[in-house]
Amino acid sequence: MIALLIRDLKLAMRAGGGFGLGLAFFLIVTVLVPFGVGPESQILARIAPGILWVGALLACLLSLDRVFQLDHEDGTLDLLATAPLPMEGAVAIKALAHWLVTGLPLTLSAPIFATLLNLQSPGHLWVFVTLLIGTPALSMIGAFGAALTVGLKRGGLLLSLLVLPLYIPTLIFGAEAATRGAAGLENATPLALMAGITAGAIALLPFAASAAIRVNLR
Repeated sequence: MIALLIRDLKLAMRAGGGFGLGLAFFLIVTVLVPFGVGPESQILARIAPGILWVGALLACLLSLDRVFQLDHEDGTLDLLATAPLPMEGAVAIKALAHWLVTGLPLTLSAPIFATLLNLQSPGHLWVFVTLLIGTPALSMIGAFGAALTVGLKRGGLLLSLLVLPLYIPTLIFGAEAATRGAAGLENATPLALMAGITAGAIALLPFAASAAIRVNLR
């Protein structure tokens, strides 16, 4: 499993799906928002958690089509389906690799980018915490969507249409928890709901994704 994780991390970097692409997109979204909304610092600070969450979500979409597509093209996915390693474990490892390459860099950079939106220091912490809890769900849900569309030509658009509705609960609760935390309000409820979504996705979606891959390989 460790060898598969290392291999996926190397492939992500070589195929152009590394953290640089997601970070560049995240930075562009953060920089462009003040031009569209206006320079009012109070407005920017109020919408900053939501903007950062939307930017992180869209950045996660950029490399989802590569989660299984490269392995399908070179035949590695067929080998994984017959390997001693359960397909559920392989799916979980690939989702972890996607999070390490995409979700984790976005989480670490979010407090830095938050300064561009005039978000004050208490908000930096809550943006970091909510992204740290929520981005694993984005990667796992994305891996499930990639499993549904593996083998389809130009399936990137279909993948986005399938995954975006599943991302909405995580986005709502993550942005709400970060907004409430930045304002000094109680945010335990949305934080717990988001953590529950992440735990449920990690526990259930590897089995659903592995079943979808087996169907597509027939």
